[in-house]
Amino acid sequence: MITWPFQVWSLRKKYAVYVPDLLFFGGSSTSRSERSPALQAECLAKGLRKLGVERCTVVGFSYGGMVAFKMAEMQPALVEAVVAGGSVRELSESVSGDVLGRFGFSSLSEMLLPESVKGCKALLRNGMHKKMYFPNRLYKDFLEVMFVNTKERAELLEGLIVLDKDTKIPKLSQKIHFLWGEEDQIFKQELSQHMREEVGNKATYESIKKAGHLVHLERPFLYNNCLNHFLDSLPPPHT
Repeated sequence: MITWPFQVWSLRKKYAVYVPDLLFFGGSSTSRSERSPALQAECLAKGLRKLGVERCTVVGFSYGGMVAFKMAEMQPALVEAVVAGGSVRELSESVSGDVLGRFGFSSLSEMLLPESVKGCKALLRNGMHKKMYFPNRLYKDFLEVMFVNTKERAELLEGLIVLDKDTKIPKLSQKIHFLWGEEDQIFKQELSQHMREEVGNKATYESIKKAGHLVHLERPFLYNNCLNHFLDSLPPPHT
């Protein structure tokens, strides 16, 4: 919920909104050793079906966007459409290397799982277009709430990277809407436009000015307008 409060507030009156904890985010866990987006997608699909959901639109950003794409690939009968921002369908070795090289990190864990206030400040600085000030106490609280299960999350990050020779372009039957922060410095606009071309005429694209990787938190009202407009274009019912 800490990631999507503005969107839940905007969508709650018109749609049935489900905000699941991915494995090792919040209270969700597994005894299985697998750490792939496919496992996340499998668990989400099972959970939604237990709740009686037969058809849905999946909205995700960053890691959640990768899980959304995997859900669309694995569960075409369940997933009607995908809205993805600041994400990729598969994180190739070359894309990962480019991101790490630009920010000066040696691993995704070092970049995305900070252990100090300094590291947390760097993460938010890299993820946002606007330069915002927060007191150190808030960063400490953020670290305590957001960065738990660090061992398992590091394994999830390692499980993302796919060798360039093993990357594939799955044929998706769903509508895909790319909703991007124009100033995203982690997964830049050029990457999203390339993915749109790969998907073809079922893909649409919007960018939001003066917003970075965390576009849905940085410019929530404009993001929500774009999201609602896309959802309104889909045939009902959808959740």
